[in-house]
Amino acid sequence: MNILKENHLGVKVKNLFRNFTLMLLFYFLFFFVLRFLDVFILDLDFQKYEQLEILKILDENPLKFIFLAAIAAPVIEESIFRSLLIPSLSSIKIFLCAIFYLIGILLIPEEAHWSLKYLLLFSSLAFIYYALGELISKRILHKTCYWLHRYYLPVWILGAVIFGFVHIYNYVDNFQLDLMLFIMIFPRIIAGFFFGKIKVENKSLLWPVLLHSMNNSLVLIVLLPFTKA
Repeated sequence: MNILKENHLGVKVKNLFRNFTLMLLFYFLFFFVLRFLDVFILDLDFQKYEQLEILKILDENPLKFIFLAAIAAPVIEESIFRSLLIPSLSSIKIFLCAIFYLIGILLIPEEAHWSLKYLLLFSSLAFIYYALGELISKRILHKTCYWLHRYYLPVWILGAVIFGFVHIYNYVDNFQLDLMLFIMIFPRIIAGFFFGKIKVENKSLLWPVLLHSMNNSLVLIVLLPFTKA
């Protein structure tokens, strides 16, 4: 693993684009192999599952979709899946804040306006972050960091796999798994691997958030021309 020895911003930005390019190459390789298998062996049904709820949001409210895909999802998902990978003391508190965010999403009524809902959630997280710093002793945080640093490789791989499997709910309401669903989520496992890779190399949660946002923004560029709005 090429952990960057230099702490120079330019080096880290260059590494960001390097990992973005590598991730796209892995996507291409995956879809190339998938196409080969589809034509010559498997005869896959790519229409079996669709991201209907996501496509509905895209059609009805493109601005909300852009916010969720390019900002909210990268911040929250990376706070959950990459904050415990070689964490700092603040990363552990960020992870706990992300858990509180998920609880808040469940408690706030669905009919609430989306912009007010996320404004309330993100502003509340700032208070929760401060409170966690006062409530959790640094000794516990340091000990947790020690063990997570020691076992960073399983944390990295497991985070990428769970990240992929969570996206099953983009296609179905209840957890299930078959070959087509696994094929649908496998690019997310690839993405999760690279989000973890840049966290390890650039040593900050900011970089997987940026890489995740770049990944989702590329999808937005492809999808937005086809919206009805």
